[in-house]
This record gives sequence, C-alpha cells and structure tokens, in this order.
Amino acid sequence: MQRDIDPMETQEWLDALESVLEKEGEDRAHFLLTRLAQHASRKGTQLPYAITTPYRNTIPSAKEARMPGDLFMERRIRSVVRWNALAMVMRASKRGGDLGGHISSFASSATLYDIGYNYFFHGPENDREGDLVYYQGHVAPGIYSRAFMEGRLTEEQLDNFRSEVSGKGLSSYPHPWLMPEFWQFPTVSMGLGPLQAIYQAHFMKYLINRNMMPEQNRKVWAFLGDGEMDEPESLGAISLAGREKLDNLVFVVNCNLQRLDGPVRGNGKIIQELEGVFRGAGWNVIKVVWGRHWDPLFANDKNGSMQQIMDEAVDGDYQNCKAKGGAWTRENFFGRDPEALKLVEHLSDEDIWRLNRGGHDPYKVYAAYHAAVNHTGQPTVILAKTVKGYGTGSSAESANVSHSVKKLPIEDLKHFRDRFDLPIRDDELENVPYYKPDPESPEMVYMRKRREKLGGFIPQRRPKTSVALPVPELKAFEAVTKGSGERQISTTMALTRILGVLTKDKTLGKHVVPIVPDEARTFGMEGMFRQLGIYSAEGQKYEPQDSDQVMFYKESKSGQILEEGINEAGAHAAWIAAATSYSNNDVPMIPFYVFYSMFGFQRTGDLAWASGDMQARGFLVGATSGRTTLNGEGLQHQDGHSHILASTIPNCVSYDPTYGYELAVIIQDGLRRMVEDQENVFYYLTTLNENYVQPAMPEGDDVIEGIIKGLYCFEENSCNDKPKVQLMGCGSILEEVRAAAEILRNDFGVESDIWSATSFNELRRDGLDASRWNMLNPTAEKRVSWVEKQLSGRKGPVIAATDYMKLYADQVRDFVPGTFVALGTDGFGRSDTRENLRSFFEVDRYYITVAALSGLMKDGEIEASVVVDAMKKFGIDPEKNNPLYC
Repeated sequence: MQRDIDPMETQEWLDALESVLEKEGEDRAHFLLTRLAQHASRKGTQLPYAITTPYRNTIPSAKEARMPGDLFMERRIRSVVRWNALAMVMRASKRGGDLGGHISSFASSATLYDIGYNYFFHGPENDREGDLVYYQGHVAPGIYSRAFMEGRLTEEQLDNFRSEVSGKGLSSYPHPWLMPEFWQFPTVSMGLGPLQAIYQAHFMKYLINRNMMPEQNRKVWAFLGDGEMDEPESLGAISLAGREKLDNLVFVVNCNLQRLDGPVRGNGKIIQELEGVFRGAGWNVIKVVWGRHWDPLFANDKNGSMQQIMDEAVDGDYQNCKAKGGAWTRENFFGRDPEALKLVEHLSDEDIWRLNRGGHDPYKVYAAYHAAVNHTGQPTVILAKTVKGYGTGSSAESANVSHSVKKLPIEDLKHFRDRFDLPIRDDELENVPYYKPDPESPEMVYMRKRREKLGGFIPQRRPKTSVALPVPELKAFEAVTKGSGERQISTTMALTRILGVLTKDKTLGKHVVPIVPDEARTFGMEGMFRQLGIYSAEGQKYEPQDSDQVMFYKESKSGQILEEGINEAGAHAAWIAAATSYSNNDVPMIPFYVFYSMFGFQRTGDLAWASGDMQARGFLVGATSGRTTLNGEGLQHQDGHSHILASTIPNCVSYDPTYGYELAVIIQDGLRRMVEDQENVFYYLTTLNENYVQPAMPEGDDVIEGIIKGLYCFEENSCNDKPKVQLMGCGSILEEVRAAAEILRNDFGVESDIWSATSFNELRRDGLDASRWNMLNPTAEKRVSWVEKQLSGRKGPVIAATDYMKLYADQVRDFVPGTFVALGTDGFGRSDTRENLRSFFEVDRYYITVAALSGLMKDGEIEASVVVDAMKKFGIDPEKNNPLYC
C-alpha cells in the first residue's frame, strides 16, 4: 500500500465524500466521482485501476433487507434436512457395492438452498410458471432430503439412493431421464449448468419478446461451485448475459474455496477473481463473504487493519482458519497486525472459530437474494463464501479430502448431531437413522406453508405439454417431394424450402425456431432474414449495410431466428432451451439448429448427451456433411463420423438422406413423433452442399415406411441369368452408387438393385431389437430385422458405401443374409475436389464397382481376373496407401 504523505489532506477528501453521502446520497456521490475521473482522464492522469472491491460484503449491514421469517424454526428444518442428506449417503455406503455419494458440497450450501426454498424459489402453481433452478450436481442428497420432508419421497426411495435398476431408486445426480417428474436439468457434467442457465434466460426473454409467453417475473437460478468456474463453459457465455441485460438470471456461486482435490485458488482469492470477471462482463456482483458475527469487528476496525489483513490473505490461509481452529486463526490471521489482534482479545478461541462465513448466515443470504431478485437491467451473481464439509467435524470440515468423504466416524456423527441439535440418541447413531418430525409438528407446518405461498414444490418437471399443435400432412411439402425437375439443388436447399413451409404454417409456424451459429448464408438461409427477422434483445439500432438488398440483415426484438454468433456451444444450449420449452414453459417449440456437421457432436457432444437426458425434442441438422462433399475446406471441416457419435445417444434418431423427398418424409414423421405424440426423442439429420437433380418421391407407402425405417429399394432391376449385386448408399454417395450400377451393367454385364439407406443407425437398432427378442424368446416365432426382411430372396452380395467411416454401414453386417462389403471414409479429411477425395477414400463409383465385383468373386460368380482387369481399367493401384493411415 502506498504511504500517505499528507494524512490531513486525505482526511479532508474523505470527510467531503462522507458529507455528500450523508446529505445528498449515493447517486450524487457516484456522479461527482465519475466527473472527477473523467476530468483526470482528460488531463492524462492514469487513475488506479480496480475492478474488484474490498474483501467484504457488498451490502452493508445497515442496508440489508430484513428476513421476515422465523429464524429458529428454519434452523431446525435446515438441521433435519442436513441430517437426512448425510444419513442417505452413509446408509448407501453401508449397504455395500461402494455406491457412496457426496456429503461436503451440500453441507457447505444448505443455507443457500434453504433461503431460496423459504422465500424465493417460485413453484409452478398459482397461475404462474415456476422458476427454473439449476442445482449443483453434487448436492442431490440435500434436495432429496428436503423432498422427503415434504412427503414427495419415501424412506424406501432414500434407501435406494444410487440403486436405480429396481426402479425404486434415486439417481446419483440430477437426471431428468431417470426421474422425469422431478429433475429438470442434468448439471453434474460441470460447466454445462451455467452455460445452459444463461441460454435458458436468453430464450425466456425471446419467448416474451415474441409474445409466446407472458412476463411473469420468473427467474433462472444457477447454483455453481467455485471450482466449477474453471470450466470454459462456465464463464464462456457470461458476456451474452451482460450484453442482453438478462435480469431474469441469478448465479449463486458456492465459494467454499475447494475443488475436488484441494484449494481452488490457494495462492489467490477466487471470490475476488470472479468478481472482476463478472463485473467486466456487465453483471451485478453481490459478495456474501462474512456472516453477522463479524459485524461488530468491522464496526470497531477504525483504522482498517483487519480489512487490510483480509485483503492480503489468500484462500489457502482461509482454509486453514477453519481446518486448524480458533487459536491458529488468532495467531496466524489476526496476529499479522497488533491492531487487528486487539479487536479479538475479548473473544475465546472457540468464539474466533465460530466467526461465521456469509454463505452460512441466513440473514446475509436473504439480503443478497432480495437484492438480486429486485435488481433490474443486469444479471446478478452472488459470490457466497462457505466452508466445505460444514458441520462434519474433524474428518471432513475444510479438509482437502472433503469432497471424497462418504461417511463419518461415530465421534464426528455425534459432533454433527450436537452441533445441529438433532434428537437422535447415541445408541441410534451406528445405524444413521432418518429423522422426520410429525406431519403436524410446527416445523412441518411451517415448511409446507412457505412452499404453498411460493406456488408449490420444486423441483418438479412437466413430462408433457398441455398445448396441442397440428402437424402438416406430407402433401404440404410438395415443393420438395415433387423433385427439382432438371435443376440441381442440394439437400440443404431442400431443408430451407421445408423450413419455409413450416414457418408459413398458420398454427405451427410461430413455434419453429431456426438456430444457426453464424453460417446462415453458407446454408442458403439468408432468405429468412427479412421474412422472419433475427432475434435481438435490443432490436436494430442501425441501418444494415445491405439494406438496399432483398435479403438484408434484419435484426428485431420479435425476430424468430436465433443467430448466436460463432459459438456452437451457445447455439446448442439455445437449442436445448427451445427443445425443452414444452416442459419448462408449457410452450412447445420446434427448434432446427443448423451447423457444419463437423462442429456438432464432435464439438458439443456433452451437450448432445445432456439433450437426451433432458428429453429434448427438436432437430439438429449437420449441414455440409460427409468426408468428401465439402471440397476445398480440408481436415478440420470434413465430417466422416458424426453419425457414429450420434448413435451413442439412445434417444437420438439420426438420418443421412440423399434426396429432398426423403428429408421431407423424415421431418414430417419427426414432427408427428415429437409434437403430436410427444415422444421423447430428438433428431439428427445430415444435409449436403452438393448440387444434383432431386428426383420426385416414388409412389407407394412402402417407400415412406422404408425411408423412416432406414432402408428402401430405390431402383429394382431384373437380372435373368446375369450376375447381380445389391448396392446400398446414402447421402451424396448414393449418386456414386447409381453411377457404379451403370458401369456394372454396361462394362461387366452385372445387374444391380439400388438401395437408399437413410439410416444405418436405425437399422442397427431394429436389428439388435430383433436379435434380443429371439435370444430371450427361443420358443416364440422368430422376429426378422428390417434389413433381413428387405434383402430376403435378393440375389448377390451386398455392397454399402457411405461418406462416413466404414463402421457406419458395417453396423448392419450381422443382419445381412450373405456376403457384405462396407466402404467408407476412414482417416483424416483433406482439401481437394470431390472426385479426387472420393477416389482417395475409395468410395467413388469405380471403387464401388470393384467392391461389387470382388463380392461376386467371393460368391463364386466371376473369376478373380475380372476384378484385376477392372482395377487396371480404372487405374486403381493395389499398393496404394490405406487412407486410414495417411
């Protein structure tokens, strides 16, 4: 700290500021300080830079909103909730199987949740949709414990914590798929909670500004850990929240100063660091550092000695203060300054150890929440300082091992019981019994009344929307299903036409949400700019550069398109908010998130997995897909594996259509399943930027059924006595398959049936389902997979070629009755023409021809010399390097 060379002058300035504050208020003081800073800047004076405030509470004790409830009643309730959460985890560990659980995270944050439950978290009743709460994943036992107190969960369910196979258990963390009427958001994949919360608040404003949902002053609450803030996703979108002034958003960061293995910032201060980051992003920051036991010390700290120690101490010191006790704190913390030491000379070592942190003080937490929900024009982050493992005794409280502690020794159990005044006898402690007061006890009545006043229980999830939306018939998409005539267009262009049909639908149209990161023009979607508008929270304050063009860049507060910038994770999070709106808002939406396919599952795969957990309903569209269709871009852009990644998500239905009519059939059927039948699936579709003639849809219901199931005969040829093969393809490679069929016929006298395989993933699932049935029902009539049914009686080997890794088509090998050869694009992509790329990856018409001839040779239909001659004819070098290793 710089030495004061003129203390008298300094005091005069401070007295002047104090006078303004007393007589004219904070606004006037703020104005004068701002003018002084501006004047100093004009004179070239470099003012001291500070984006953080002193290490103390943001809200002075004199300005705290007063908590209206019964403090002692709430403490009794909170103590019981703490105990049952602890008991649940310990009983799970005692059962065997090493199921475990987490104790310390909820122990540190119980007060943070309790104040929310008692005063701020609105439930979805009383003609108001509920607040949305993103719970910190590791605190699940505490949330279950409160639900048990509320009568929503039974003791049997608590005893099946982490034992879910029987159907009676509770999921280890928040998982909507496993508890579809309880949890709303999966959050334990750290970093996804804060990112999704921001885009949830963003999407709620979108719905309100489009008059799709009334303004009800709902809040999005996100409870996070300070260690979790190291995840890139945790802080990656906070500037969006600040820029859009999302005052419906509240972050509560539980700053217990510890990660899973040790301090978050042992050599620094995580609260100060986060304060600076959030302030810089335009957030309202409220620090809740110290509890009210510190207030007298602050009042007596006349010369700022204690404050200076606080500002200089690091988090490693603060962890030791709780871990090593009052005597250590007196000597090693206050003892750094004689004046500060005098402030605590009247306190015992026990008193010093009990100096509480702000996150454990209900009065301080209430004041912070009250300020947050009444703040307008900015999102708010509350940085609440707590102790990890609070109340758990010497084995866990503020210890580096806190996170991994799953049970406490008997002495620490006694300490916990006594600290929170729980009526449990010593002889009962070994069994760690649950404790639940009588339903008509003052505690239970009080708790019920608080929730009734706030609109019912949370969390609770709406499995189905009450809003019915009609889905257009397939004939509505005739602009696509009738083909493109002689014109060559891409399936991405066909998608744009389908979106045009949907957005113009009088009932369904306003529920469609086109979403792009920053590639609308790449995908040919710029025509929607003027028609639908691009959503902007502030409208359009400027005249766009291309305003004289037909398809100018039109931003609007009521815009329908979400263009989220160069931000695939943010766009995916926005898609999730839209895709779960049926549940969270009772406003079903139909999002189409269109992206470079390479930058989908590969980049945001964790969000895609969370989408399945949340039972999202909508369309993910991987445009410019395939390893060889995006000529010129190269390794980083060419996708040959997104369908394989999509196949890992059980409720993701994926297709790689070749033609516009296939796309129309798939989307119409997807709308039926997700919107009409409210089935919990979402779709991944791949589209292309390659132009070719789009044929009209063939006649027959069997074509529609085959498109949906994943395989249908596109072209059937009689063979008489000629050799014959079955050629399969999808995406743009189906065009190569068709060309190969011509070569086989004209050059080798081989006929072909041509199959469009719209989804090898769906074919595999169908085949596995049939195989499982047959294994478990040996005496029942055998089920036949769709692949086997379609190929039954067909002559010749089956050759499948795709623009994806061989594994994609190879998934159906077990269900093919006969010789099967899969071609694909294994290896890294590279830049070149489509023709050269397909030759390099061995999926062009010539390699398909050779593969067909090789299959016929294997079946004894032709001689090996025919294959050798074909390779010479096409210039195929058998010594060519394998593209997998190039």
